[in-house]
Amino acid sequence: MRTKHSIINISVGLGNQLIITLLSFFSRTVFIQTLGIEYLGVNGLFTNILAMLSLAEAGIGSSIIYNLYKPVAEQDKEKILMLMKLYKKAYLVIALIVLLLGLSVMPFLNHVVKDTTVEHLHLIYLVFLINTVTPYFFQHKSSFLNVSQKGYIITGVFSVSSILSMCLKIAILYATQNYILYLIIDSFITIANSVILSFIVDRMYPFLKEKVTAALDAATKSNIIKNVKAIVLQNVGTYLIFGTDNIIISTYVSIAAVGLYSNYNMLIDICRTFINQVFNNIYHSVGNLVAKESKDKIYSVYKVTLFLNFWLYSFCSICLYILIEPFITLWLGPQFLMEPIVLIVLAVTFYERGMRNSISTVKTTAGIFHEDRYVPLVQAAINLVFSIVLVQHIGIVGVFLGTLISALAMPFWTTPYLVYKHVFQKPLRHYYTRYLYYTAVAAGACIGTSVLCSLIPAVTVWGLAGRGLVALVVPNVVYAVLFYKTDEFKYLLGIAVQLAGGLLKRFRRVAERDVSSVE
Repeated sequence: MRTKHSIINISVGLGNQLIITLLSFFSRTVFIQTLGIEYLGVNGLFTNILAMLSLAEAGIGSSIIYNLYKPVAEQDKEKILMLMKLYKKAYLVIALIVLLLGLSVMPFLNHVVKDTTVEHLHLIYLVFLINTVTPYFFQHKSSFLNVSQKGYIITGVFSVSSILSMCLKIAILYATQNYILYLIIDSFITIANSVILSFIVDRMYPFLKEKVTAALDAATKSNIIKNVKAIVLQNVGTYLIFGTDNIIISTYVSIAAVGLYSNYNMLIDICRTFINQVFNNIYHSVGNLVAKESKDKIYSVYKVTLFLNFWLYSFCSICLYILIEPFITLWLGPQFLMEPIVLIVLAVTFYERGMRNSISTVKTTAGIFHEDRYVPLVQAAINLVFSIVLVQHIGIVGVFLGTLISALAMPFWTTPYLVYKHVFQKPLRHYYTRYLYYTAVAAGACIGTSVLCSLIPAVTVWGLAGRGLVALVVPNVVYAVLFYKTDEFKYLLGIAVQLAGGLLKRFRRVAERDVSSVE
């Protein structure tokens, strides 16, 4: 059942993301042509600032969701109701805190946004703030769908709303070039999206509206408080690591440089989002697995997810390294390129961060929050020191080097140590042996693919397509040849065959129905 739910969620997620990706390219092109690179920089900067304010959430949701896995798996409605009531109250408080913090930042905006001709900065920021605060009022219900492994419903609603939102925003940009109206439309769609999901959850799980007749036991309360304290530190650290790049670039370089980076970041995020459609849905299945199965079963599933993680992230890293620069040149022009070394650092960081997905998933779903609560803060301190020092000496690439250095200094070691000690109870060398082998294979595939692609000039769309074909074929053939005998490959191949068979049966039923209707 867990595999079936994951396949449904992944299939819906990938289909949704493909449509949104195509629209996002068109939307970004229209955005740059009608508003310019400075508005793109402001867009990225305000997103970062509000991500910082959202640290008020700081792990409350993650801790309560962790405690929901077991009662959902056991269908313990009374425990679910108690946790959901707590969850709802927590997010009402969070919404108020984020709103107040957001309003307190407004007087300082002119000190952060430098060298810009963008008008009405405070009004733009206010719309961003409303768009950030509103979903908190409905967050507890959409999270329950995820815990219940019904994430495909959220994806479906999000897909429709995203397509509608992008189409409306593109039309507004063409017709009015009004950025504020563009943002208001986005805010309206976001609010409607949350309301619709809330209505769906009420219809699917009417028991959630029942009155709570009991209070949470002391042990659960103590566990939630303990985990929240730990996750607060982790989330603050995570923001300082990944959420401050645009602020540093805007402060030490320029808002236009934020705009240039945002194009690279958009392409990288598209790859990450596609992969996350797979792993976000596996995440909740692993949570269900950890709640019910033995450590040997968890370890065997983890090895499969690690292998899949390696395949997807290394393949996407290779594609990003080879295709981003010629793609941006053909899409927007060579004036939108950054230094080649920036791309190398971004691709390596993307791979390193992605390769931690599997081990981090086990850590989080197993409830390991307290043990490494200070690690993100130490990592954040390393990141900020290196980023601020390096950006002043070697330019924008220093910001991204700081992020990579801090990751290799801390979570690269601590996360696998905790999981192998507390969950798998196996020697840590097993992790690094496998990790280094996978990385060596990925590096070899990258070098081979790069050499072959260098023989194909990418000055035209056909040249770019040729490089894309090589990047698609070579790494996947190398991986298939090297790993086809492994248990992990056979397991994933079996799921792929199962999925393909299900789709084929569905197509056959549709075709037979069409033939019958004609007759």
